[in-house]
Amino acid sequence: MAEASRLILLAAGGTGGHLFPAEALAEVLVNRGHKVALVTDTRVDAWVERFPGDVHTITTGTVTGAGLKSKLRGLWRLFQGVMQARKLIRTLDPAIVVGFGGYPTVPPILAARSAGLPTLIHEANAVMGRANRFLAPRVMRIATGLELKDSLFPDKTVVTGNPVRKPVLHAKEIDYPALKPGGVVRLLVFGGSQGARVMSDVVPNALQNLPEEVRKRFHVTQQARDEDVFRVAKMYEKLGVAHQVEHFFDDLPKRMAESHLVIARAGASTVSELGVIGRPSILVPLPGALDQDQAANGAMLANAGAAIVILQPAFTPVSLADLLDRLADDPDRLQRMALAARSTGVSDAASRLASEVLSIARKG
Repeated sequence: MAEASRLILLAAGGTGGHLFPAEALAEVLVNRGHKVALVTDTRVDAWVERFPGDVHTITTGTVTGAGLKSKLRGLWRLFQGVMQARKLIRTLDPAIVVGFGGYPTVPPILAARSAGLPTLIHEANAVMGRANRFLAPRVMRIATGLELKDSLFPDKTVVTGNPVRKPVLHAKEIDYPALKPGGVVRLLVFGGSQGARVMSDVVPNALQNLPEEVRKRFHVTQQARDEDVFRVAKMYEKLGVAHQVEHFFDDLPKRMAESHLVIARAGASTVSELGVIGRPSILVPLPGALDQDQAANGAMLANAGAAIVILQPAFTPVSLADLLDRLADDPDRLQRMALAARSTGVSDAASRLASEVLSIARKG
């Protein structure tokens, strides 16, 4: 007997790290015959068309700002968001509300709890973010993308992996490109959805520090901020390095699969995609984060032998040049790292998470 269709309400912050897993889960739920809707903030205008259901926005705020005035403003915005979420939940009557982190998750989960609805949060990182830490004692179940460094609620926590998008699953089918001794090394560099200044400052200068015969073996594909694209491309041109530098690549998973080595931040989505696709990496965790979540994410791949983690103060042109020089002459090591990365990947995470969601969702 076919399962009755139910509406699943997803809640996520307006960044790729929160929205990509929500999108992947939504696709699985729709394929299983259910309806989905998303509630988020106002940063998702360009992304709305990709979501396979209605998208709603609410007011949101954080009470962690500096000063009493800032905290009171955040508290007021949070209250407004909860009121808006309550109205939305009464209208949609979802079977469950699923949160993916970020402060826009808080009002819908609180509103769902007050309405007696089942709730689940998904934490992508190895360290739980502040919004999810606040919600964790209040939800029925916690799903995680990685093993949590500190799990406060083990009885209701399950590791499902991080849901990845269809392009990542397609890229998974591409074999690691053969690298012959002395051959061209395809290097992919990116630093998050908006690029990272440190990558633009360090990577070209690292290549400049390489011996010319080694430098000319590299083909660099690099994502950079708008204001950095021209200077980075000109430097590679001056160095005689084959390159493609853009502010954004909409086919990043495919480019990841075509690369011999990736240099990137250690966000949860990046770490998970490197695992599913199976590519070696040099990871530079975002510094200054209160939770140090990226450092914990990177450590997971490093401990598996799949990545080399360099903290940003040590990520210099000299240190990177030395590492690139050694890796370029060690294709066997890169191949081993690729296999190790693949061993960490969870390609069916969206399906696993969908099963968890539906197991506690309200029936009928």
